[in-house]
Order: sequence, then C-alpha cells, then structure tokens
Amino acid sequence: MQKDDMIMKAGIIHILDSSMGMPVLSDHQMEMGSDLGDFLKGHIEKFTENDDVKECQFADSSQAMELLKGCSPDNFVETSRRLADRLFSIMNSNIDIPAGDMAVVVLSCRGKDYIGILKLNYRTSYTHMTKTGEDGTNGNDIILQRAILPGQGQRLSEACVVDLSDGSILLTEKKYEVNGEKRLYFSEIFLECHAPLSQKSRMDIVTRAVEQVNRKYYGDDDTERKMEVKKLIYKELEETGALDVETVKEKVFSDSPAMQEELAEKLDKYHLSHTVVEPRTEKTIKKFQKQHLTTDTGIEITIPMEEYGNPDRVEFITNPDGTVSVLIKNIGHLSSK
Repeated sequence: MQKDDMIMKAGIIHILDSSMGMPVLSDHQMEMGSDLGDFLKGHIEKFTENDDVKECQFADSSQAMELLKGCSPDNFVETSRRLADRLFSIMNSNIDIPAGDMAVVVLSCRGKDYIGILKLNYRTSYTHMTKTGEDGTNGNDIILQRAILPGQGQRLSEACVVDLSDGSILLTEKKYEVNGEKRLYFSEIFLECHAPLSQKSRMDIVTRAVEQVNRKYYGDDDTERKMEVKKLIYKELEETGALDVETVKEKVFSDSPAMQEELAEKLDKYHLSHTVVEPRTEKTIKKFQKQHLTTDTGIEITIPMEEYGNPDRVEFITNPDGTVSVLIKNIGHLSSK
C-alpha cells in the first residue's frame, strides 16, 4: 500500500500504558490534518510494503473480526474503544508487552476501504522544557521523556490493516513473552487470526534448507560449491523476480535425486516444498547480490554477482600446493573508502 494512494477518513488514538493500571480511552476522533495523515500513512506504507508482512485471515470465532464487521461511522469511536480495551487487558496481564498508544484509522486505498490498527510503542528520548520563575524569568532544561511515539522512519512492531471487502489482513508483529512462553500475541490472542509465514521468512527457510543439504553432501569447506549455489539462487531471482522451490531444487541439485528429495523433506515441514517465494523489497534479496569471501589470512573480498563467473574480471586459480589465488583483471581505476 503506497501512501500516495491512501485517503485517511477517520482516526482515533487511545493510551495503553499498563504502568498506569488502566487505559486512557478517547471519546473523540482526531483532527485528521495533513501532517497527522502523512505520519499515519507513512507507518502503514512501511509495514505493508515490507517482506515481513503477513497475509492473514480471521478465525471464525474471532471477537476482533465481529467488532470490525459491525464498525460504521456511527459506532467507530465505540468500536475502537472496545478494541483498545481488549488489547490493554492482554498487555496488562503480560508485562513483557511494551506500553504504547493504539491508533485506529479508517482509510481507502485504490478503491477499497480498510481499517488500520497501529500499536505505537513508546520509546525513551530527551526533550527540552522551559520553566517560568516567580520573577518572570525563563529557564530552559533537558528532561527525559518516556512516551515518545515512533518516528515516521521506524517500522512498527505490531500493526495491521483489514480489508473491509473480504476481511483479509496485512499484519506485522513481534513475539513477546505471554504466560511464560514467546508468542505472537497480536495475531494469536488479540486479533485471533491465522498468520502464515511472511515472504522474508519463506525466503530464509528455503535458502537455509538449501545450505544445510549442500553442507551435508559437500562439507563446510567447499567454498566454490557454496558460491555456485548462491549464484544459481541469485540468477533465479534476477530472471524471474521470485524463487520457485521446484526450479531451485532441480538447478542446484541437478545431478543428485537424493539431495533433491532431502530438500523437499525439509521444506515439507513448513509446507514450502512446492511454493514460490515472491519478495517485495530489494532488502530481502540483497544478500544474494554479492559474493563475500574471507581468506585464512583475514583478507575480505566482495564480488558483485554479475561479475562473478566472468573470466575477464575475476579468476580463481588452484595452485599446485593446494592454495588458491584470486586474480582480479582489467582494472581501470582503484578507489579506497
């Protein structure tokens, strides 16, 4: 969801600071000026356009779903208060969940209507304060402020937008300790929705499984093989913009049905053996764009993937004594950072 496509229609904010013992719920909507609108749009764009975002569906028994389904302009404030009260009761019982404000917004984007729930966790920072003395003079001081909202450049830890046409959810979240175990409380307890793996998690699982199978059969010291595997994954991402597990399996382990089968077994545990991973952002695939090498003498070499394998640029030479030389060719200019 791009912020330029969003139109903010309504918004309200509630204070959920469990150290206060009770929430401070607003009775009125916020004045949705351009600055506030840009602030909220920026946060929504940042998490919805990230590969960590999850595409979820409500459980049939979800109380949050029932509240949102019944939301209208006439009861928007009351619906938001009930959602905030529900979230606060979870926070109040689990001290590991951080305090914050909860913004509930109604927006449209590309012809669809959404409700967004943004948990704005507090951060600690310093600000100035001016005091006026009894004699009318001013004194400036620096004070610690413990309830600073996240800046527009920060990604929220917990937030969602709900498509009101079909009830689908775009969600980002983080695990906190709940009743003694780490849980995704925002989806599992508050929203009661099914949260499948994000694109980033799928990418990590697939590439990690490929590395594990490769290490088992080729060992941990076969640097050339590791680089070749990385090159094949990069090429697939570069050519198709996605990572088809079936294609990767056949290309990376083309000469070993046993390795293909073992990879499929590993990915079956996550229901990913026939999936196509489609990353949204450059950040997710960035690690495949360069080969990073470190010698036993501590020298670090970084090779852009488009140059790796080009014999006119880089050559790896195995010497008679078993050592390896890296020859970098046709350099027109050297610079130092």
